[in-house]
Amino acid sequence: MSFKLLYISLLGSLLASVAVAQSSEQHPPLITWKCTTSGGCVQQNTSVVLDKDSKYARGTAGSRTADDYAAMGVSTEADAVTMYHYVQSGGALNPASPRIYLLGDDGNYVLMSLLNQELSVDVDYSQVPCGENGAFYLSEMELDGGGASGGASAGQGYCDAQCQGFCCNEMDVLEANAKATAFTPHSCSGNNCDKSGCGYNPYASGQRNLWATGGTVDTTKKFTVVTGFVGSGSLTQITRTYIQNGKQTNGGSISSCGGPGGLPGMGQALGRGMVLAMSIWNDAAQQMGWLDSGNNGPCSLAESTPANIQAQHPDTHVTFSNIRWGDIGSTTQG
Repeated sequence: MSFKLLYISLLGSLLASVAVAQSSEQHPPLITWKCTTSGGCVQQNTSVVLDKDSKYARGTAGSRTADDYAAMGVSTEADAVTMYHYVQSGGALNPASPRIYLLGDDGNYVLMSLLNQELSVDVDYSQVPCGENGAFYLSEMELDGGGASGGASAGQGYCDAQCQGFCCNEMDVLEANAKATAFTPHSCSGNNCDKSGCGYNPYASGQRNLWATGGTVDTTKKFTVVTGFVGSGSLTQITRTYIQNGKQTNGGSISSCGGPGGLPGMGQALGRGMVLAMSIWNDAAQQMGWLDSGNNGPCSLAESTPANIQAQHPDTHVTFSNIRWGDIGSTTQG
């Protein structure tokens, strides 16, 4: 065999082995919808993939099974995904803190191009106590996971505005528990990112009963969250609407933002396309005080420590369902 033919043969074998590694991951299916005002909502054959560093999954990234996802507190049913913070591992209850990404049927991440579009999701925060964060957000990750082993199918390539993994634009659509919430753009200019962002928290704005247990938006029950990214060519406003029991509630808006890139920079990232990430976690450093205590919410730092949450709320979990994106006004029509 000539060197050229030997090279082609070896290359073919290598590519085949990579394809097998990528396809061996059993990604839990999650139905989502892409919508237009003219054509309605079309079902997408999407799934979820655990971040590559998921620590309690028994399989390695790229070869995990449904049992591995369950071991990390992640399960799906039709259009709903539920994430538990704590899991049984080694005979003890441990924090799994799962983080997952939306994956397309081509093995790449789904890039949501959301400039002058909206994103809606049904949420259940009833079992997410003070100090916890059930996060639903967008990250400007690379479509294929950045070329690392296994790629997107193995949960590779995470990035955010805190420069975990590497620095990239991040749009926190929902950071929330049953007591408080915020939505926050974090734009970047190269590796210079707006780590604090310019978020909107209804409690901090004086709307103490808008998002609350038994509140205007009753967080003991499921409801819909609609986020609009308004602007043709440039992002001019981020809007929020809540829908519960057929009633719509204005959840505030953001129309200006300083920092690197600002709203225009976030709009550019949204136009290019961003990846949907979901996670549940708590905060040993600040007890999530930046989200839900003091002027930001009714929680106390003492009740929000990870140790107290694990002792008092071992079953803490969040459910996201009915994820839809598309033209403004299209995701909730009909």
